[in-house]
Formats: sequence, C-alpha cells, structure tokens
Amino acid sequence: MQLKKGLSRDEPTFMAIPLNSSENSGETVPKEIVRVLEKYRAKPPAKNAYRMAPPELAELRKQLDELLNAGFIRPAKAPYEAPVLFQKKKDGSLRLCIDYRALNKLTVRNKYPLPIITDLFDRLHGAKYFSKLDLQSGYYQVRIAEGDEPKTTCVTRYGAFEFLVMPFGLTNAPATFCTLMNQAFHEYLDKFVVVYLDDIVVYSTTMEEHRDHLQKVFQKLKENQLYVKREKCSFAQERMNFLGHVIECGRVGMEERKIAAIRDWAMPKSVSELRSFLGLANYYR
Repeated sequence: MQLKKGLSRDEPTFMAIPLNSSENSGETVPKEIVRVLEKYRAKPPAKNAYRMAPPELAELRKQLDELLNAGFIRPAKAPYEAPVLFQKKKDGSLRLCIDYRALNKLTVRNKYPLPIITDLFDRLHGAKYFSKLDLQSGYYQVRIAEGDEPKTTCVTRYGAFEFLVMPFGLTNAPATFCTLMNQAFHEYLDKFVVVYLDDIVVYSTTMEEHRDHLQKVFQKLKENQLYVKREKCSFAQERMNFLGHVIECGRVGMEERKIAAIRDWAMPKSVSELRSFLGLANYYR
C-alpha cells in the first residue's frame, strides 16, 4: 500500500482530459494532460480577502504553513484574487476552501458525469466482504497544469498564494478527479471496484477472492502514484458505511444517524427550510 503526505514538484499527476487520448489508449492514465482551467473570456476575477475571527486566523496560518511545506502552494504575484474561508468537517476540524465563484463563472465547464449513487449500490448486491480506501488529500494529488497556477491565486491576511495542485472550489475539480479515478481503475470498475470521487470500495463474495482483488487495487494505486490515508481505510468488513448508507450482506440501508436526523427534524417554518428537509428525505426515498 502506498502512503504519502505530500508530492514533490517533479512527480507526475493528472488532469481532466488526456492529450491525444486515442493514440494513448493503451495507457491507464496518460502522463500528458491538458489544463483544468480554460483561458479567460474576460478580465481576471479579483475579490478582497474575507475577515476572520482570531481562532480562524490561527488555523489559517497553520494550514498555510503546512501547504507551503508540502509544496502544494507558493507565494503569488498575479492579477487574480479569490478569498479563503473554512468549512467544518465531520470530525470538527476545519477544511480550507477557496471562494472561486468569480473564477468559475468564466471557466468552460467539463461535463464529465459523476457516478449515480444508486448505480454504485446496485453493484454491491450479493457481495459479502468489503474494503473501503480513502485517498490522502485526493484533490492535492492532482497537478495544476503549468501556466495555470496564477489563476488559482487566493488572498489571505498573510499574503497571496497560488496552488500547484488542485484546490477545493474549482468548478471542474469533481469532474477532473472522477476522470482520473475512472481511468486508473477502468479495468476493474463494476467487476469488484466502485469509486465515488476519492472513496474506493472493493467488494467480493469470498475472502480468498477479496485478497486477490485488494492486491490488484493496490497495484493500480502504485502504478498511478495515488496514496491512501491509512487511518480512514477499512479492510475485509462484512458491514460497511458508504455514502450515508450501511452495506451488509448485499443489503443497503440507511445509517441510524441519518434516520434520526429525519425523525427529529424540526417543523419547517420557511420555504428554504422545507426545501432542505425535502432534499434530505428524497435522497433516501
């Protein structure tokens, strides 16, 4: 299994659409890539940095230092500016996000389809053993094409920085990442592997078969220089949580906490609150 915290500048990563894809069809993931961000059709977007509370500033400084040390960002001098903000994760920690809304309005969108979740669940019926692999900072394992880095510039209280890897917030980031994963695991998709963004599920009917499947998946990870987060992986489980559902013995059910969230939902008092409830309820319909 490959584990790694950061990328060195000379390691190859991959973007959305391979150059000369017809000629390179023999390669699992072509080494040559084209840019995620198309050239601007208007003046470069620029917005001032958002204000932050002292605890957020402390976290911002910490995360910027980590990104600099990992080689994911570098100081920038560009006419582009996107403010940063934080999003709380499930574990209570803060994810650094960039408000690229102005940039995204000028970006030609990649219409590559994301997986339909119900289709993924259908593939898991009949399986007994499951392993779930979670990539280590998956987006940061994708290189921004050289020349496009200035367009990713973010502004903070502590200066302006541009990304060398794919940050959260770009409109084409999910499609780009989905393309990478589908190319990497194309040979095994829907046979014993399903992938949703950076979540990889390996499923099998017997333990012997499962060990063989895992070896093949590990080899693909190694070939494509993709690295998993060990503490977020689970192996050879008969019961697994995946995308808000519980998978067990070929059956798919709701997680208990999701059931409780619907059962205990307060009476909607506005149209927006009603829409939020219907969105959650319809997802599990």
